[in-house]
Amino acid sequence: MSRRTATIVLFAVTTAVIAAALLAPRVAQPLSYHNFADQRRWLGIPRFGDVVSNVPFAIVGVLGLIFLFRQRRKTFIDPRERWPFYFVFLGLVLTAAGSSYYHLAPDNARLVWDRLPMTVVFMAMVAAMITERISIRAGLRLLSVLLGVGIASVIQWHLSEVRGAGDLRFYGAVQVYAGLVLLFILLFPPCYSRGSDLAVVVGFYLLAKILETFDRQIFDTLHVVSGHTLKHLAGAAAGYWILRMLQKRQALSPI
Repeated sequence: MSRRTATIVLFAVTTAVIAAALLAPRVAQPLSYHNFADQRRWLGIPRFGDVVSNVPFAIVGVLGLIFLFRQRRKTFIDPRERWPFYFVFLGLVLTAAGSSYYHLAPDNARLVWDRLPMTVVFMAMVAAMITERISIRAGLRLLSVLLGVGIASVIQWHLSEVRGAGDLRFYGAVQVYAGLVLLFILLFPPCYSRGSDLAVVVGFYLLAKILETFDRQIFDTLHVVSGHTLKHLAGAAAGYWILRMLQKRQALSPI
């Protein structure tokens, strides 16, 4: 697929996701969402498993930031390509803090601080791939736009809940869009090796969603760990795979 054709299709995907979100019926955040399976307290920490399992997010995020700051070899053809990844790894660190805060006492108000940093990770990763595979200038210009859209989707959801008319459509569309773009971007000509690692990243994300969905069933079966705790580990694994990709890849064109 040519770059021009792929760009047109990407625009079509964006339009389709927006249209689907507008046409879909309004969906509120069910209060049952906060009733996680593993309620065990340990070392004085309520819901210990769901809280402590956020630590890997912080570890991966810090390692990623250190890698970007201390990088000596030319991982990027153009140094500007690093900027979206700074937000990816910063978002992972903030996800560790926000998700831990939420799981200490889960409710809609705290859920905002869980979701905000996650949208930063998703949208920064989309900007990173646009920067690498379509246009550096476009990707960097869209970085602030995409981050703004992601953050706005969480704020819009929160305000809708406060008004008593909860609406998850915008936030859900942002998540779906990010996943689709990361898969679709594989159709663009790569500038680096290890492009298939993006599919692994999306795979870990999908695994995380499955584990989240079957939170209680997994806990009732294993009696040791819940699906939501495993979801955090799968999400952190996706972040690690991004870092691993950056560490191992090579430019396919002369630097």
